[in-house]
Amino acid sequence: MVVADTEFAAECRAFNEQIEALMAGMPKVHEIPAEVTRRARREGRGVLPAPARAAHAYELRAPGRAGPVAVRVIPPQTREATGVYLHFHGGGHTLGSADGQDPLLEALAETTGLCVASVEYRLAPEHPFPAGPDDCEDAALWLVGDGVAEIGAPPVFAVGGESAGAHLAASTILRLRDGHGLTPFSAANLVYGVFDLSGTPSQRLWPAGRELVLSRESMAWFTRCFAPEMSTDELRSPEISPLYADLHGLPPALFVVGTSDPLLDDSLFMSSRWLAAGNEAELLVYPEAAHGFNVFPLAAAAHANEAQAAFLRTALG
Repeated sequence: MVVADTEFAAECRAFNEQIEALMAGMPKVHEIPAEVTRRARREGRGVLPAPARAAHAYELRAPGRAGPVAVRVIPPQTREATGVYLHFHGGGHTLGSADGQDPLLEALAETTGLCVASVEYRLAPEHPFPAGPDDCEDAALWLVGDGVAEIGAPPVFAVGGESAGAHLAASTILRLRDGHGLTPFSAANLVYGVFDLSGTPSQRLWPAGRELVLSRESMAWFTRCFAPEMSTDELRSPEISPLYADLHGLPPALFVVGTSDPLLDDSLFMSSRWLAAGNEAELLVYPEAAHGFNVFPLAAAAHANEAQAAFLRTALG
């Protein structure tokens, strides 16, 4: 499905010009240490303002193979919990944090009734593959075991994330199915995900030097941080790139992406393979929308965020 609203497209196009102009004067993420960018983002010295934290959020600890994994819980405040949404944040497996998008997750909790459980997984380059995916798998196993009782929600589960978080969500679904014989999730919300770390055509054809949230150079840097020294064939292993996995027996999924996102083909290809494997999938493509568009004050963002909430409400009954 293509959301072909000309008002969305015009507003996104104008906003993209502002983002590109802003980023032209900022340090390039692939040229400075990751911790410098992380600090700048925490302080609001970037494309986005400093994150606003939810006052009612709290932290639980999931047992993990490398030590406890922090899970940030945001429960709905105006209704009874209907289940749990296991969330993985974006940031190229290198940036971001579980508390970096509280307003979006608060709104999702209120409109769906789901307790959001966002995972503070280890980041590259300090902790390359498989550290982050291991943490996400461990948090998922805890959640569908003892964790849901600790949160105080019914044992109804959805999973999702944005960008690298969508990659981790897909990988976690596959790890639970293949490694543990578990299929606990009733829905997967996969927002502008990266599903082929060897590079889909839209990644490879993105103009060199064009920086619209992502750039060809930053995408290559994120991959080197997460999966250092891996060959193209190694990057295409299902453990690294879920696009190449056996996708049978997976939950209904919503894929959301914009046409001005270098990861466009990742969602186009993954949604098609999801369907071809016999699963349910819906694809929302927003003309002219950039990577990360749904965190900005745009009409397309409001539409996409409500579509995600509606999908989760429907999928979880």
